[in-house]
Amino acid sequence: MTNTQSFHVAVIGAGPRGISVLERTLAGFLALAPDERPALRISILDPFNPGPGHVWRTGQSRLFLMNTPSLFPTVVPAGATAAGLAASPTGLSFDQWRLLMTRDETGWVLSAGDREELAGLSSGAFPSRALYGRYLEWTYARLQDTAAAAGVTLEHVRAEVLSMARAGTGPGWTLEVAGEATLAADAVVLALGHLPAALSADQDRLRDAADRHNLRYLPPAVPSDVDLSVLPAGEPVLIRGLGLNFFDIMIQVTAGRGGRFVPSGEPAGRALRYEPSGREPVLVAASRRGTPYRAKAKLDSYVPRSVQLQYFTEEAATSFRDQGILPGFDHDLWPLLHRDAVWAYYSTLARVAAEELLEPAEQFLAELRGALDLPGPEWDPAKEAVLDRCVPSARRTNLEALAQPLGRRPYAGAKDLDDAVLAYLQDDAAGSAAGEDDPLKMAIGALNAGRTVLKAVVADGGLAEASWLTELRGWFEPLVEGLASGPPPERIEQLAALVRAGLVHFVGPDPRFDVDEARGVFTGVSPWSGTEYAAKTLVEAMMPANRVDRNISPLLSGMLRDGLARPKVMMAGDGTAVVTPGLDVTLPPYRPVGISGTPQEDLYVLGLQLSSVQWGTAIAAEAGSPAGAGARTVRDADDIAAALLASAAAGQRLTRVTTAPATVR
Repeated sequence: MTNTQSFHVAVIGAGPRGISVLERTLAGFLALAPDERPALRISILDPFNPGPGHVWRTGQSRLFLMNTPSLFPTVVPAGATAAGLAASPTGLSFDQWRLLMTRDETGWVLSAGDREELAGLSSGAFPSRALYGRYLEWTYARLQDTAAAAGVTLEHVRAEVLSMARAGTGPGWTLEVAGEATLAADAVVLALGHLPAALSADQDRLRDAADRHNLRYLPPAVPSDVDLSVLPAGEPVLIRGLGLNFFDIMIQVTAGRGGRFVPSGEPAGRALRYEPSGREPVLVAASRRGTPYRAKAKLDSYVPRSVQLQYFTEEAATSFRDQGILPGFDHDLWPLLHRDAVWAYYSTLARVAAEELLEPAEQFLAELRGALDLPGPEWDPAKEAVLDRCVPSARRTNLEALAQPLGRRPYAGAKDLDDAVLAYLQDDAAGSAAGEDDPLKMAIGALNAGRTVLKAVVADGGLAEASWLTELRGWFEPLVEGLASGPPPERIEQLAALVRAGLVHFVGPDPRFDVDEARGVFTGVSPWSGTEYAAKTLVEAMMPANRVDRNISPLLSGMLRDGLARPKVMMAGDGTAVVTPGLDVTLPPYRPVGISGTPQEDLYVLGLQLSSVQWGTAIAAEAGSPAGAGARTVRDADDIAAALLASAAAGQRLTRVTTAPATVR
């Protein structure tokens, strides 16, 4: 305990997770009886503004969109999430805030761009990251007011924390703050978010080649940090990555340079045509699967209303734990979720295209249900027998094969490959437009619903380590991210328009990037197309690696070096020790485990660095979802807040005892 009357909490990181910790701490503080409230001081340390933090800065391009609709994200308990938690001082999810701002009843100052975006935004539409940052900014402002009214000292220190160490031999911490005096804190919360990371060996090789040949290499980065104006107009640019960062690059160098996407009058998939400004580069894009992530479906809910999990329920998924069984993903969990995805696909097919089935829809669904209800491995061959008998081959699907959308087959050159990807894009856009009536999008919706259950089940050692490494993270995570973590549907329509306009080409699956030393250019080629592309610019369309063992943050790398924290190590199936991406931590409230194996007192972790004890840590809290499931981040913040307030109360009692006057006898 430091020698102050107030218990001092330092929250390092002022983005969404840091704000959740602040909000839960203030909520817990207000829930105490007035005479039980400890003297409390909270410092938020971050070079960026509290609320938006680094990623959600309000000044970034409004072309950068979230990949969740307005109805999804929150940083505070909202709706059903609030059940059992202390009442929130703000209590508004993003969508509730959106409606409040649209009514303009608060006097909160919004920019003209904010107001224009709000006027056209619905619950099912995808907001800009800048507007979400405004919500976070508003939330922090309300928390400032709450703290002031409650007598809690709240300050923002606009600086980076460079290191931390124990304050002498006792409890408490000393933080080295860039450009500031050292700061003493009784407890510290690490809400660090995305951190800079060392390049991989392959990335290092390409960067070194760029230096030798005067080429342009843009490493992994937060998209709003990248100066995309350097991409040369009219020249080819190699892009590695077809995830969300790719779409940020794509839109910024097209619509962001004066190009226009205009309605074509054609059906979905061909609904747009592109009118170039003449200032666009030619993007040559590549990824392991060869295609972008599939777009979100156009829905008025996050999980399709027609999707109800019947096999991979919370009760079924937790039954293994209740029986004392540590489940494996492939053997125990995937067969349940797989059944739900199969049912979502074929029940939708029977509803929208019954005439294509080889048996009456009602009979087909009854037979399919009977097969899916079979216990053990018998369900899968029984299901296949029903499908063979009832569904034409052109209407069948194989969910696991969706990880290879181009089929790993040879292509007859660049045009053949581009045509195949364009057909994929047009089909995907049409499926998104169909919403609840598209069988594949409903199967993906079931997988998305299952993710919420899965996150709760596998957290904190709920899955065998070998299964976590080779099954959940090994094959399922890439599959489900490619299907369920994709961009807003308009981005796929826009990409298809750019392909038709000749401004985007594709390298193909399993690409290899290299440097032609003789020509002094980057090259990209796929073994499945044989076409080699060359360019003087290569962009890594991805975030810095979320691995604590590769981070180059002065704070976290110093903590690892000094033994205050360590990466979590898991055992593979063959007994090999594997260093995982996240920190080794205790059960909630998460405290990092030091090199000696001892948990650090009064030090807590929230967010991305928990990726080895939680799955899907990058996904925001879902508004209205139970705090133990889709809004797990809020519950984790609440657990940390409870621990902070307990320590503050204990410290306050100690202070009262040690400062009480001696009794005269």
